[in-house]
Order: sequence, then structure tokens, then C-alpha cells
Amino acid sequence: MRTGIATVPLDYGRCPRWLFERMKRLARGIIVAITEEFGADEILKRFSDPIWFQSLGCVLGFDWNSSGLTTTTLGAVKAALFDIQDKLGIFVCGGKGKTSRKTPEQIQQWGEFLGWPMEKIDKLVYSSRISAKVDSSCVQDL
Repeated sequence: MRTGIATVPLDYGRCPRWLFERMKRLARGIIVAITEEFGADEILKRFSDPIWFQSLGCVLGFDWNSSGLTTTTLGAVKAALFDIQDKLGIFVCGGKGKTSRKTPEQIQQWGEFLGWPMEKIDKLVYSSRISAKVDSSCVQDL
């Protein structure tokens, strides 16, 4: 495995609407194809690989090498899968800005929809919050 450091500028801009719409359509096709061929677990495996995920964002057309790629790509994926999440078994929660504050609610709603025990939902909400805290702390530390 190769390791290294990627330096990306902190970007406060917005993705143009026309590009975001194209990203949604392409993300849907790619994720449906991978899920049908390899299953939902493969999507999670690939999303957890930062090199693969950065590449996905670029393939979708968001080829700025900036901090905005992650949230923009996930936003496009969330919007693309909105009406088929339960069919694919892939549920995307959270988002950019104010939407990020709704992540715990969204996790709880999906967990209840799936019939998960409250203990499992609480652990996932905690994991989400602690990840956001670490991310926020790292940005503040710069």
C-alpha cells in the first residue's frame, strides 16, 4: 500500500447547478452498476478508500483538487440515490452546511425504518458525531 500526504486548499465556493445535476446522473449509474455486480458492501469498501473516492469525484466531473470534493460528491450521491436507497441497501445521511446538523436525525430515521435496535442506532449516531468532531478539530488546528 502506498501512503503519502495530499494537500488540498480549503474551498468555500459552490458547485455550479448544471455540474451538480450531471454528477447526480453519473453517480447513480456508477453506484447502481457496482452494487448490482458486487453488492452494497463493495460500495462501502470503495467509499472508505480515499484515493478511490477522490477519483470518483473527479470522474463525476468535480475535478477541483480542493476540500469541497468530499461533500459535493456525497451530496450528489445522496441526491442520486434518494428514491432507490432502500432497494440498494445504501443509505446516505448528512450533507453540507445546515444539512450536516440533521445527520443524527437521519441516521435514527433510517435505523428505525430498517428495524435496527436502538443500541445500534445510538452507536452509529455517536460514530458520526465523533467523526465530525475530529474533522472539525483538524480544520481548526490548521
